[in-house]
Amino acid sequence: MGGALVLAVTGGGGPSMAAPTGPTYTLMQMNLCLSGFARCYGKVAYPSGVNDAVARIRSERPDAVTLNEACHRDAARIARGTGYHLRFSTVTVSRKALRCVRPGGRGAYGDAVLTRTAVERVDSHDFAAQSGMEWRRWLCVATRAGVDVCTAHLATRAAANDAQCAELAAILERRSTMRTVIFGGDVNRSSRCAPARAWSRSDSSADQAPGLQSIYGNGALGAPSARVVPASHTDHDVLLVRARLTTPTSRP
Repeated sequence: MGGALVLAVTGGGGPSMAAPTGPTYTLMQMNLCLSGFARCYGKVAYPSGVNDAVARIRSERPDAVTLNEACHRDAARIARGTGYHLRFSTVTVSRKALRCVRPGGRGAYGDAVLTRTAVERVDSHDFAAQSGMEWRRWLCVATRAGVDVCTAHLATRAAANDAQCAELAAILERRSTMRTVIFGGDVNRSSRCAPARAWSRSDSSADQAPGLQSIYGNGALGAPSARVVPASHTDHDVLLVRARLTTPTSRP
């Protein structure tokens, strides 16, 4: 999977390593700033940010994509434009779904996972610790490829972020006892939220908000190679990680 993709290496979150050879699995992590409420939304130049995401996925053809600060209908548009399977998790504000604005009609705000292979199962729940009106969630999908793909966008306040980070590490550790797991997300911190046995790569070399996005992996995924790609229509650059896949996987 993704065997034709060759990535330049950055040192984000760990030592530089040569790009893996043989079967691989590639994850693309993007924070798209699509709600219409955040200060970064001016850079989106809607719908340019959505079109840019489609173009990047078509160009790189990763095995999975994790999206933060997305809108349901925009994520569905990205999935249709790339041929990926979509699962979406709605983030609530004051216990109600937040609807994206400027323009409206784009559905609820939240996080998403897109996969090239079919999805077999979905799990998504609020974190136990929260701060402010926006309740953060985690989302994991089990794919037919035998890889679980997870995402989350953690709180910005330190106390809630620390608690969510610890909970996320426990969730990923629990899932990794049964399946190969890869996580991509904006964790709003430079330190790890990965289980002890997982590898970690971050966008520490990014020009925008460096070090806040991370990708973690374990199980059949090893020898990760990372690349940060500049992005014009959001306030985070794109993080790509390709890892060697040591067990056979199926295709859609």
